[in-house]
Amino acid sequence: MRVVVAEDLALLRDGLIRLLQAHGFDVVAAVGTGPDLLRALIEDPPDVAVVDVRLPPTHTDEGLRAALAARSRVPGLPVLVLSQYVERLYARELLADGRGGIGYLLKDRVSDVGDFVEAVRRVAAGGTALDPTVVARLLDSRERVLPLDRLTPREREVLAHMAQGRSNAAIGTALFITEKAVAKHTNNIFAKLGLQTSDDDNRRVLAVLAYLEGER
Repeated sequence: MRVVVAEDLALLRDGLIRLLQAHGFDVVAAVGTGPDLLRALIEDPPDVAVVDVRLPPTHTDEGLRAALAARSRVPGLPVLVLSQYVERLYARELLADGRGGIGYLLKDRVSDVGDFVEAVRRVAAGGTALDPTVVARLLDSRERVLPLDRLTPREREVLAHMAQGRSNAAIGTALFITEKAVAKHTNNIFAKLGLQTSDDDNRRVLAVLAYLEGER
């Protein structure tokens, strides 16, 4: 699996390269600036990009903006943001895109190498990997994303487990119901929240945003 790494701190960049290579990834480019990241992603699109938000030259949001610009040129390009910061505006744009794998993890909350590697693989495969803290901060504006009052108690239970990042199979095990039943509840949740048919992973993200906002 081909990976591009964007991190301006040399020691951390080298650590990410070694970690990914140790788990079978092929790091095809490791860059430290926004322009270099955009170039690497467009000229030879990888299977997934691991991107810091704040890169030179201004150390604000170059990494995330470069990733979004690359996705506009390479639709569905999987991007996993790994940062100390939550950049609300561009993070919302990334999550709302709905094409390809997306992820947003906070560096200081990544405590397990195995979980991080799994997140990279999941995003590369078109899935999502979102830190609950990131989602909560995106909702700091207190905008109501979607109404929850039409959900049944069971559907709210399913959605609560979905917000923890669990798959349908894991939700079924936790609630002692079949995976088929979970899929039915999930489709009902999407319908009641007004989420139009699209990539299921993206709809799961939007449903989780609605759940977290409703629980505030």
